[in-house]
Amino acid sequence: MPKTDGRVLALDLGTSSARALVLSPDASPIPGALARHKIAPAYGERGEATLDLHDYIEGLLGCLDELQQNGHLTDIGDIVMSSQWHSIVALAGTGQALTPVIPWVDTRSVPPTVDSSFDEHAFHARTGAWLHRLYWTRRIPWLRSVVSASSYAGLPDLVLERLTSERVTSVSIASGTGTLNLASGTYDPEALAVAGVSESQLPAIVPTGWTGVLSSAFALRWPELAGVPIHPPTGDGAASNVGTGGYDETTAAVTVGTSAAVRVVHPIEGAPELPWELWRYRVDDKRAVTGMAFSAAGNLHAWLTAVLQLDAEHREPTGVEIGSSRVIGIPFQAGTRPPETVPGGSGAYFGLSFDDTAADLLAASLQGASLEIDRGLRMLDSLFGHELQVVLGGGGIDASAWWRNCLTATFARPTEVCAEAEVGARGAAAVALGLSPSPGGESLQPVPADVARVAVLRPRYESLRALAAQASTILTTDTPA
Repeated sequence: MPKTDGRVLALDLGTSSARALVLSPDASPIPGALARHKIAPAYGERGEATLDLHDYIEGLLGCLDELQQNGHLTDIGDIVMSSQWHSIVALAGTGQALTPVIPWVDTRSVPPTVDSSFDEHAFHARTGAWLHRLYWTRRIPWLRSVVSASSYAGLPDLVLERLTSERVTSVSIASGTGTLNLASGTYDPEALAVAGVSESQLPAIVPTGWTGVLSSAFALRWPELAGVPIHPPTGDGAASNVGTGGYDETTAAVTVGTSAAVRVVHPIEGAPELPWELWRYRVDDKRAVTGMAFSAAGNLHAWLTAVLQLDAEHREPTGVEIGSSRVIGIPFQAGTRPPETVPGGSGAYFGLSFDDTAADLLAASLQGASLEIDRGLRMLDSLFGHELQVVLGGGGIDASAWWRNCLTATFARPTEVCAEAEVGARGAAAVALGLSPSPGGESLQPVPADVARVAVLRPRYESLRALAAQASTILTTDTPA
C-alpha cells in the first residue's frame, strides 16, 4: 500500500548534475543521504549543447542504487522531483529517442513561421513566454528540419516515464516549454500551431495531485520504494523559489546555481499584468512564478576560476572592495535569456590594464552578474508595487560570502540567506506536500560604502552593457539568435 508519511526521496535533474537525496518530513536534507551523478554537457559549433539521455538516466538510477546500498531508502513516504526547465528530446513512434537532450543552454533553433495577424504581446501575456530559441515553439520546427519525429518530450517527462512507464508532464514543466496557456493550465492552440504539432504529440498534462508508482521492474530493484507515490515534477525555478523561502508575493527569491534568477511566487488568479521583459511559469495548479533568468552565474564563476587556475584559497575576490574594480565585466558568455537575443560568446571585459589581478577579473564578473539580477529585481518591485524582501539561495550563494555581500549591496536592501543549499529538492517536496519552509540562515545588511560605490558603477555598467550587446552582432554574425 502507498505510504502516507515518512521521509521524502527527492530527485533533482540539473544541468551539471543529477542528484538523489533523502529529506525529513519537513523537507530538511538527511545528513549523508545524497548521491550525485556529474553531468558534462557536450558543446559544439553554432551554439550546440547536448546531454546524453541514456547516461543521464542511468546515472540517476545509479544514485538510487547508492542510496539503497547505504541504507537510506527506508521509510520513504513520497518521491518528488525538481527539474531543469525547457529541455526537449525528439522521439520516434516507438518512443525511442532520436536526439540527445537539448537543454536550455543550446542556442540552435529556426525562426518561427507566423502570419501578419500574430500578436506576440498577446501570446506572451497568455503563455508567459516569447517566440524565443529557449522554447518549443522554435525548438520543434528546428528539430523537425533535422529528424523525422513522431512526438516530443522533456528530460523530466522521460525520467518519469522510465520510472513509472507513464509519459506525462506537470503543469509546471509544461509551462517552461512556452506552449502552455497559463490561465487554463492546458496547451495553448496558437502555440501548438506555431510549433507545428498537435497536443497528442506532447506529454499529457496531469494535475498537481496526480501520483504514479514505480514500474514492477524498479519495484524489484528498490523494494522499499514499491508503491510509494511519485509526484509530478516541478520546474527548478519554481521549486528553488519555494525551497528558498520565497513562496508569496512579499518576497523575491534570488537563486544562484549554474544559472541565476530572481522570481516571485504568487496566485495565478488575479496575477498582475505581465510586463514584456519578464516571464511567467506555473508552480502548480494554483500558483505562478514571475521573474527574470540569467545564463551566466555559477557557470561563470566555475569557468573563470578554471581559466585563471585559481586554487581554493583564491576562488573569492577577497580584498577587492565591492563596486570598486576599474574592470567592468559583462556576463554574456552564455548569451542572454529572452526577450533579449544576445548570443553565446558575447562576454566582455572593459577597462583592463596590466596591473589588474585575477581577483579584479573575478570581482568584475560577480559584480556584473549581480547588476544583471538587480535589473530583474527592480522590475519585480515595480510590478508588485512595493520594495520586495529578498532571500538568497542556491549553491553559488552557499559557496561565496563575497558574492552574498555583493548582491546585498547591489540590491541596496537587507537580504536573508537560505541555510539550505539544496533548494530545488527542498522546494519540490514543499510543492508536492504543501509545506512552507523558512530560509533559516543569516541576515545581511548592506554596507553603505559598498552601496555608494555600486550606485556610481551602475550607469557605467549599463552603458557598456549596451555596447557589448551591439558588439555581439559583429562577433557572431553567423550565429542564429
